[in-house]
Amino acid sequence: MIIIMLGAQGTGKGTVAGLISESLEIPQISTGDIFRKNISEKTSLGIEADKYMSKGDLVPDEITVPMIENRLKCDDAKNGAILDGFPRTIKQAEILDEMLSKIGKKVDLVINLVTPRDEIIDRMLTRRVCTNQDCKATYNIKLHPPKVENVCDKCGAKLKQREDDSDPKAINKRLEIYEEKTSPLVEFYENKGVLRTEKVSISINRMGPDVAKDILGEIKK
Repeated sequence: MIIIMLGAQGTGKGTVAGLISESLEIPQISTGDIFRKNISEKTSLGIEADKYMSKGDLVPDEITVPMIENRLKCDDAKNGAILDGFPRTIKQAEILDEMLSKIGKKVDLVINLVTPRDEIIDRMLTRRVCTNQDCKATYNIKLHPPKVENVCDKCGAKLKQREDDSDPKAINKRLEIYEEKTSPLVEFYENKGVLRTEKVSISINRMGPDVAKDILGEIKK
């Protein structure tokens, strides 16, 4: 099963994808996580990606597409995967359809998460992530703080604020790029009949785990 996570940064895509990934036993493929890992390791991919990510820009297709294609060929993705951060444009969605067709797969479900803009900005400024690349747990110091300040509950590693989460100007630019480049995908997948839109907000007391639970219930039916 191929699932795509749509939604602006800070809507909880990672949380929902992680819970579904664990339950269905298919990998969560996050382009952001892959890029950040390479940036921290100072690989050639990381150096190139950082030129764009540090400014809040999208990483070009010539870097992103081959990375995703290679990842989908890995053994752990033979039964499906959850794509978080790809596709981000109509062009990438069309490339993905071609890519999946070659290996006898298709996009089965697209989960579109919607959150008020002011809430997104606040979430991103208060988000903290585990520095252990094998863990990658995510916390929010307001909504979901760790039991011990700056220490991961799961593995005990230190938590940090992502560099691209610390600058309100960069966050706003990322949200503007999302609206311009990525939001048209909502209509693209709606026309294909695979889109499911869910509102995630503290204002309605509905967060990522609630969404994941409902979706998993329907998938298992």
